Amino acid sequence: MRAVLQRVRRGRVSVEGKSIAEIERGLVILVGIGHDDTADEAHRLAGKCATLRIFEDDAGKTNLSIQDIEGEAIVISQFTLYADTRKGRRPSFTKAALPDVAEPLVERFASHLRAQGVPTQTGVFGAHMLVEIENDGPMTILLEPFPTS
Repeated sequence: MRAVLQRVRRGRVSVEGKSIAEIERGLVILVGIGHDDTADEAHRLAGKCATLRIFEDDAGKTNLSIQDIEGEAIVISQFTLYADTRKGRRPSFTKAALPDVAEPLVERFASHLRAQGVPTQTGVFGAHMLVEIENDGPMTILLEPFPTS
């Protein structure tokens, strides 16, 4: 499982010209699911996203989490995070999970964020989406699997 977090001042997702998700200050999180990813990994990664201190406090230090600032999130499934570009000029996506595996895990990830008190909207799985991001900083963080403790 991979996630790209973008700290935003504003984010919006549209499908076929219709806005389906829109937030102010918070995170736009792109989530990619691999073949061997589990519900436990979705839970742990959502917890990390909810508590990661990447928002500035009054002193300008990144000491606050999305929970601390009472921010919002948009979660977007993005299988292209598993692109393999080592050979040729066309990316291979064979390491990305198939939709019947990936979709429930993305939904579980979003549910875990909500359970942690982060108001969370989602894109539409498998749809062609227009994602508007006003990246704040810019601040973009790549999260990959981490061991249990």
